[in-house]
Amino acid sequence: MNRKTLALSAAFGLLAPVVLAGCGGSDGGSGDGKAIVVGTTDQYIATKAGPAPLDPAFAYDTGTWNVLRQVLQTLVSIPRGGGKPIPDAASECGFTDRANESYRCTLREGLKFAGGAPVTADDVKFSFQRALDIDDPGGVAALLGNIDTMESDGDRKIVFHLKSPDATFPYKLTTPVAGIISSKDYEPKKLRDGFEVSGSGPYTLKADTDGDHITRAVFTKNPDYQGNVTVQNDKVELRPFKTPEEMGKALDAGDIDMMTRSMSPDQIQDFIEKPRDDIQLTEMPGLEIRYLAFDTNAPMVKEKAVRQAMAYTIDRGQIVTKAYGAQAEPLYSLVPSTVATHTNPFFNKYGDGDVAKAESLLRGVGITTPVKLTLNYTTDHYGSATQKEFETLRDQLNASKLFDVDIKGTEWKDFRPNGQKGDYAVYGMGWFPDFPDPDTYVGPFFDKPNFLNSPYDNLKIRTQLLPESRKEADRSAATKTFGQIQNLVADEVPVLPLWQGKQYVASRTQITGVEWAVNSSAELNLWELGTGS
Repeated sequence: MNRKTLALSAAFGLLAPVVLAGCGGSDGGSGDGKAIVVGTTDQYIATKAGPAPLDPAFAYDTGTWNVLRQVLQTLVSIPRGGGKPIPDAASECGFTDRANESYRCTLREGLKFAGGAPVTADDVKFSFQRALDIDDPGGVAALLGNIDTMESDGDRKIVFHLKSPDATFPYKLTTPVAGIISSKDYEPKKLRDGFEVSGSGPYTLKADTDGDHITRAVFTKNPDYQGNVTVQNDKVELRPFKTPEEMGKALDAGDIDMMTRSMSPDQIQDFIEKPRDDIQLTEMPGLEIRYLAFDTNAPMVKEKAVRQAMAYTIDRGQIVTKAYGAQAEPLYSLVPSTVATHTNPFFNKYGDGDVAKAESLLRGVGITTPVKLTLNYTTDHYGSATQKEFETLRDQLNASKLFDVDIKGTEWKDFRPNGQKGDYAVYGMGWFPDFPDPDTYVGPFFDKPNFLNSPYDNLKIRTQLLPESRKEADRSAATKTFGQIQNLVADEVPVLPLWQGKQYVASRTQITGVEWAVNSSAELNLWELGTGS
């Protein structure tokens, strides 16, 4: 299969997929009506705390966004191969002033929802206002939070007036919370419970369920779709599996055509060491990060010195080696090393495994050791290696004699709301970028409201540095400001970066378009998949 270069924005550098094992067939579509079946370990569950997992005003994780991206359409989207947003549902969009405070879009002529109803500027305004009014505690509405007012002509034109200059606003419009929905299908101030999704995107969705969870999501090509992507197949089925091992058995049995996130480190290594003629393994440099989040009001970690001592003590290299192998690399900032504005403030300030400095710090401020902590992690959301990661963290901290740590695993359906409610003093989280700009690694954590619902609030970051960075239409001009933010985070340690990961996909060799269908942000573009010889 011919390999193409994948690049995001200039700030994200050059990120190209690599085929590590196997070889692909020739490019081709899938016009025979047979579904291409894609496996995932993402789970789609309706719970009491989250009864509307696929509502764009609620959903804020990679798995659910990957469902929404297939069905909903946004005004603008990131083009194939990366770069600046280009019109999608819109025929044209752009700032109308030099200050980047007024943004105007004109919809495509004749744009329709699936089923044939027209899409108007009023639908766009309704979609955005609904997300802002619902303002779910999960924090997704914050992506639209800089909108002050909206003007719709009722037909094809809409203007967004922003509260403050924001050169990243077009990128935020590419996210599923900005997906266009109809007031006929969605209530203005109430979430749409269950698993129904409707929009004007490339596919329609039919979800098969068993009680409170999806067992199969079938995406069928939308004949009314008008946008900037070419759909290469008639139907794709997304099938959730509880473990990477179950997903791998389904690939071996021929029940699925492709494995996406998350494959286990052992599976990846096995494909590398024992290449198969019928399977190809594709690697993408990763933009995924993992970190420890702190409830900075919790008594055991309220003192900054405790969080700093943890930063001194942990050894990221050992964590990566024991839990993830070649799948990850140490990370010393919230901004990954593959992003141009990345710096290494946590390495410069704390190094790795410096127990002596941790001990001196705690002793100097009069903190009695060992400090007793529970590290919480999710058992099912980020992959099977998470438990090993937290066992390694526990062992490192306990070996220092400065901490008395135990660990506790919880299913994601309870873990996420528990973290938002402040039930955990310390807990492990992952992050994939919302859009290709460094802002996505700092804004969601330190703006108000924030993704973690954290009590931590750094006024210099929130009121000075973030607004300054967003004024810069030339994003490289914000490099110094992002560096200041990263240094402040390293000093205060409201979060503790651990590692950044690569993305891997295993697919049958006759499946084409894999290099475009999954990118380094773990976004699924199922319309790129086809079958060849």
